[in-house]
Amino acid sequence: MDRNAGNVAVAPPMPDILPPVRPRGGFLGYLRRNPTIAIGGGLVLAMVCVAIFAPFLFTRDPTALAPALRTREPSAQFWFGSDMLGRDVYSRVLYGTRVSLTVGFSVAILASVIGLTIGLVSGFIRVADTIIMRCMDGLMSIPPILLAIALMALTRGSVQNVIIAITIAEIPRVSRLVRGVVLSLREQPYVDAAVASGTRTPRIIIRHILPNTLAPLTVQATYICASAMITEAILSFIGAGTPPIIPSWGNIMAEGRALWQVKPYIVFFPAIFLSITVLAVNLLGDGLRDSLDPRMAKRV
Repeated sequence: MDRNAGNVAVAPPMPDILPPVRPRGGFLGYLRRNPTIAIGGGLVLAMVCVAIFAPFLFTRDPTALAPALRTREPSAQFWFGSDMLGRDVYSRVLYGTRVSLTVGFSVAILASVIGLTIGLVSGFIRVADTIIMRCMDGLMSIPPILLAIALMALTRGSVQNVIIAITIAEIPRVSRLVRGVVLSLREQPYVDAAVASGTRTPRIIIRHILPNTLAPLTVQATYICASAMITEAILSFIGAGTPPIIPSWGNIMAEGRALWQVKPYIVFFPAIFLSITVLAVNLLGDGLRDSLDPRMAKRV
């Protein structure tokens, strides 16, 4: 110890054990730490803007026929060329963004909400688990695309029916995921304490179980969104999805497959837009998984 002139003991300064806290930088700092979320989210936002502002992006009526201008190569008049009926492929592709995003987002939301409810009930209430999950296992035994085709065969082609058919096919995946999370959470000490204190089951589920399922559910919703857009394109491509009059990417590719060898651009441009959109949603899902899962986190 050092002693000053007044003979008073003064302790030396303690060394800094912990590193200085660095400012997080807010939302921009979060994006810099998670470039996958930034890239995926940016591409998804760009596609949403294309869908919203399609009428203002130098497009024409996507259903207008011009037989005298059919199968024109990409040029200043037709940026993506024209199809066999003279319709502008550029306009049809941009308007098709609305169909794919509507189907993808709608299926992701509906399947997540319904699957979350089923998973919470079956995972926490043992009596209902056996009955509910056997039904989910039966649905999961059928490939989602075949189940969607079978459901569409029972109804007429429309965007609403496509959303319902794909949602039914995706619900078992969400319910199984949520059930697995709930099975591990209901054995935690804080859940046992809530049960011992007399807390009702609905309150335990909403207050203690539900918040811990939102992170994996959010990641799963992004994958369902991407899968739903691919399934919608497949259904439309084989004629079991949206009506041909609706400009969807699957319909555009289905109409251009007969001329693929001589006019590949009719199929090429909607396929590129579909691939970019699915890639963007998957990148966003991967980034959210790495950010929300503490085991995948790079920084603590």
